[in-house]
Amino acid sequence: MAACNKNFSSSYMLLEPHDVGFFDLIHILFSNNLEHRKFVDSSDDKEYDFQRRWLIFLSIVVQKLLQFVSKPMAVIGWAIEMFLNFLSLNVCSLRGLLLNLSQGKISIPDNTSGTYLSFIGHLDKRVRLDSRIKPGDCRYNAALSMMASKLSYENHACIKTTVEDHWKMEFVGFYDFWNEYQGKATTQAFMLRDRSSDDHDTIVVAFRGTEPFDADAWCSDFDISWYELEGGVNGRIHGGFMKALGLQKNVGWPKNIDQDDKHPLAYYAIRDMLKKLLSENDKARYVITGHSLGGALAILFPAILALHEENELLEKMEGVYTFGQPRVGDKEFGQYMENEVLTEHNVRYFRFVYSNDMVPRLPYDDKALMFKHFGTCLYYNRNYEAQILPEEPNKNYFSLWVQMPMMVNAFYELTRSFTLPRKHGPDYVEGYFFRLFRLTGLLMPGAPAHCPQDYVNLTRLGPPDVLVSPKPKQQ
Repeated sequence: MAACNKNFSSSYMLLEPHDVGFFDLIHILFSNNLEHRKFVDSSDDKEYDFQRRWLIFLSIVVQKLLQFVSKPMAVIGWAIEMFLNFLSLNVCSLRGLLLNLSQGKISIPDNTSGTYLSFIGHLDKRVRLDSRIKPGDCRYNAALSMMASKLSYENHACIKTTVEDHWKMEFVGFYDFWNEYQGKATTQAFMLRDRSSDDHDTIVVAFRGTEPFDADAWCSDFDISWYELEGGVNGRIHGGFMKALGLQKNVGWPKNIDQDDKHPLAYYAIRDMLKKLLSENDKARYVITGHSLGGALAILFPAILALHEENELLEKMEGVYTFGQPRVGDKEFGQYMENEVLTEHNVRYFRFVYSNDMVPRLPYDDKALMFKHFGTCLYYNRNYEAQILPEEPNKNYFSLWVQMPMMVNAFYELTRSFTLPRKHGPDYVEGYFFRLFRLTGLLMPGAPAHCPQDYVNLTRLGPPDVLVSPKPKQQ
């Protein structure tokens, strides 16, 4: 295994949960020797830091548990989504449901239809764009990107229907991309083209985030493998996210590959599609976006473009918009991104963080994991007031000193769900399902804060001046 990794990386740590044995895993807690561990492949034979060995242990255990429960998770997720869609189709009132039952008029949801919503979709059912925010408005790309990021959680038919019928835009395609390390398609994305006027031609690429009941996506999140790539890219990069983007075994990131039509890799397929679409109009530009895991993939995309010296594509990038994005690399990688990619190629990077959202505070920014954010954080409080900061407050979330203030904040967010529609109109009504989910914030404030609802709201209600090309700041 080590020889394979050395073909494209001289410094790395790769975790392999499939190959782990119980006693071998326990042994890592008491020994700094990594050389004979089947589940970890590292360029260093020794790991003297116990905290790092403990995190390796936890990462492997969590991934093994996720693999073990992946099918039950999928079944539970399917059942919950079917139940929610059944209620949406049949329940206008209790009396109406009883009447339909008595008359045999019950509708059964079709999970491939354009009206079927995911678990995430039921948290925020809005499908229409804000008609007040039009091309030319500095909020437009952010608002469209967030709605596209939210829509990326839905099925093919739902995305196509929304883009064409509600947004009146061109649906380019919906894609399932292969992950060589997991041996299956784990990465989803879709593309649309916004040609709302003669001088406006923008392609949007939206990566799907982590679905609540998708064990494979959670494995990508909890995989703390890392690589240092050769070829000019400095620093350590999160291995789980790179694998989801299209990192190949044994060879890493070659500039050109022979794409397998049955097993397309996200980065290469999207890059080639963008080249084709952008060649149709010299004035066309594109946006990369995503929520949660999708945001991590979105910001790594230009990193690989820079590695491959795809300067023309970088110049036509209108911006990268991420929402609730986790950290993707260490401090050295952040400096490389700021100096060699964002600044040199004038790539605009907007990293949105809402209130106490826990995901942007992960993986930990500490000496054991060494993950750091880079660029500028657009931080919004519960009133959607914005600050431009180098880092979100309470960067590691789990500090005991801030738990009580976060719970109080979650209570105000719950009460706000009743007052916001009175102030801003029916587009801001929160359903009973999401209000129920907000209750979990009283115990774990960062969970409901990560949902798309507040990110959609902040792109519409937040101050527009912070969206005028914030410049990357050094950490």
